Amino acid sequence: MRADRLITIMLLLQNRGKMTAGELAATLEVSERTVVRDMEALSAAGIPIFAERGRAGGWSLSEGFRTSLTGMKPQELGSLLLSADPAILRALGLEEDFSSAVRKLEAAAAKTAGRPVDDFSQRIHIDGEGWRPTGEAFPYLSLLQQAVLENRKTEITYNKADPSERRLILPLGLIAKRGVWYVAAEHGGTVKSFRVSRITEAHLTNEHFQRPVSFDLAAYWKESSLAFRAALPRYEAEILVTDSAWELLQQERYVTLLGHAASLRPGWRDVKAQFNTAESALRIILSLGPGVRVTAPRELAAQVISAVKEITLLYEEK
Repeated sequence: MRADRLITIMLLLQNRGKMTAGELAATLEVSERTVVRDMEALSAAGIPIFAERGRAGGWSLSEGFRTSLTGMKPQELGSLLLSADPAILRALGLEEDFSSAVRKLEAAAAKTAGRPVDDFSQRIHIDGEGWRPTGEAFPYLSLLQQAVLENRKTEITYNKADPSERRLILPLGLIAKRGVWYVAAEHGGTVKSFRVSRITEAHLTNEHFQRPVSFDLAAYWKESSLAFRAALPRYEAEILVTDSAWELLQQERYVTLLGHAASLRPGWRDVKAQFNTAESALRIILSLGPGVRVTAPRELAAQVISAVKEITLLYEEK
């Protein structure tokens, strides 16, 4: 651990030029006394590190001393950080490794032409907490991660239907989608997606497998997602929507908007929408309250009227 810390100190000083013992201690989450001891160790190892006293003082490397990590441009390095999702890193137990990698990438881009890496994080931010929390538990995510990295056959009990099924899978990759984790794995000669939260038991075997050279995880997931959406049931409806409700409707996950146009009624628009089922359409339309009126089909409009009457009677009860 100390060796990693000494390397990190050099990278920080290379990137930032000069840092006080207090700044280094806060960044590394150690005491200032530990920082001083680390500086003594670096100096004894022949690293040209110097201390300047005074208000503007601090620790720094000699002007000519640099470490080179990569020949990548700062913009290329910064782009690698844009898709880093804190929630995903936390789920995989990679937060500390990512933090270390960021410091190394920053150091690699220091003193080079172009925009510095840390400027990317100040201008573009991807909020990992924004992905829809599902409350699902993933107790075997770490095990599956190990299986994917080591090409290990894995026995799982999968609770897709009752009773649960025991399967031997060849894990090829992990996918995170809207707060839900999936493992893409070969089973029965075909690649399938298994929802990690439905795995009730998992064990690594001692048997390794040969990963298919042609397998592309991103391409597989795209094709799988398209096939899944194509197989979903469809229920189309025509509705009148207020401008305020229109914004909410566009955010609905289970609605596909097929078309819209300005309505003859001011402040409204005619919308053609596709829902998964009639039940889903009813639920979503009711959630938007008086901001939506169904014009077709008639049976959906009748269901909305019936539901509203039931709600009204409920509140009229004494």
